[in-house]
Amino acid sequence: MTVFLVGAGPGDPGLMTVRSRELIAEADVILYDRLIPPGALDGARSDAELVYVGKIGGGPQMPQEEIDRLLIQYGTGPRTVVRLKGGDPFVFGRGGEEAQVLRAAGIPFEIVPGITAGISAPAYAGIPVTHREHASGVAFVTGHEDGTLDWEALARFPGTLVFYMGVKALPRIASRLVAGGRSSDEPVAVIERGTLPGQKTVVSSLSRVVEDAAGIRAPAITLVGPVAGLREEIAWLEQRPLFGRTVAVTRARAQASALAERLRGLGAATVEAPAIRTQPLELTLPPLRDYDLLCVTSPAGADYLFTHLRDARELAGVTVAAIGPGTARALRAHGVDPDVVPERAVAEGLIEALAEFEFSRVLVARAREGRDVLPDALRARGVHVEVAALYETVAQPLSDEAREAAAAADYLLFTSGSSVRFFAEAGGSLSGPKLVSIGPATSDVLRELGAAPDLEADPHTPDGLIAALLADR
Repeated sequence: MTVFLVGAGPGDPGLMTVRSRELIAEADVILYDRLIPPGALDGARSDAELVYVGKIGGGPQMPQEEIDRLLIQYGTGPRTVVRLKGGDPFVFGRGGEEAQVLRAAGIPFEIVPGITAGISAPAYAGIPVTHREHASGVAFVTGHEDGTLDWEALARFPGTLVFYMGVKALPRIASRLVAGGRSSDEPVAVIERGTLPGQKTVVSSLSRVVEDAAGIRAPAITLVGPVAGLREEIAWLEQRPLFGRTVAVTRARAQASALAERLRGLGAATVEAPAIRTQPLELTLPPLRDYDLLCVTSPAGADYLFTHLRDARELAGVTVAAIGPGTARALRAHGVDPDVVPERAVAEGLIEALAEFEFSRVLVARAREGRDVLPDALRARGVHVEVAALYETVAQPLSDEAREAAAAADYLLFTSGSSVRFFAEAGGSLSGPKLVSIGPATSDVLRELGAAPDLEADPHTPDGLIAALLADR
């Protein structure tokens, strides 16, 4: 088989290439570094073998010789192997050395470039590494090595200097460049956690950068050159409305990731602390042609429904009602445009929307633990109602790390009453962050547990949750 040396990009999951995600999804074995983007491995197969080979500067180290040995061990077998690296494998990623090891062992390999931090971190800070009026070239330099660098040549370089892994070496970098002839007033930018929502940027000069950037921690990029002075004019990341806020999302992971991605797009740092997960229930779905109305009460219900159907044609002649916009989107993804979608994404809203319709037989597709408000209201109208429990919601254990991160967040989001209960049962704290509820039913559960919501979505949808956060700035 083939070993793929894959660059995962600088940190923002949105900057991973399509090819990198394809290979992660196909891989039998993934050897991954520490500085890969959050959630980069979420797309891996459940049976894939994930092997951590990361290194921490000044901390635990896996010798490169051991990584090389693992590459040969896995690469000589019949499995597809992905060596997943932060940034680009050929830019201070030792990918060239690993490719040589594989070639010497006769193992086929492929290089998959990634976006390197030396370009992307400055870009997210509003700093172009080249500029027609300020820098016609850019040099990438490792901050680790000293004896092999020609500092006088670097000081004379007519363009931008970008130093990787240079936080601890910052005093040496500044003093050597000035000693080599670079102006002490030359602008310098030091960028911590580039492309991530917690990105921090300090702009200074060679004479003051050591003092001004004293609070910066690795991983960080140091950029020297006139282009650093353009940050004030071009900075854009900090203009995002939720920049600087941390939001913890407690819904099931499959749904949490989509919501977290939207929040990151608004500048927020996100913590995924899924307190619940869904799992299918065994049942034989009755023929849908026997009903004149099908009510689907959640996006998960829509997805599980179609595990029992051949395709959307089985709904021909049946009126379909979705409890809200999220459920409607899930149905449309399966080729069904619902006939009834209430403005309020709660059972009461659907009851109101159905008041003007006449039905004799109704099937409600929902979770086992769903509320009986909708079936009871329809039965009170003399309608024959059956409930198909397609799935159940169960507790998802929380790691100590997830609990601590959620407790330190600015906002804690709940999208269902069960997510509140299971989060509390898993040891999650309901004090500290502002509590954000998707709607009245979820708010009621918070109150039952002695924690009133600080914000409630209106409408009662993920869009409403985001609107509530934006209004609370």
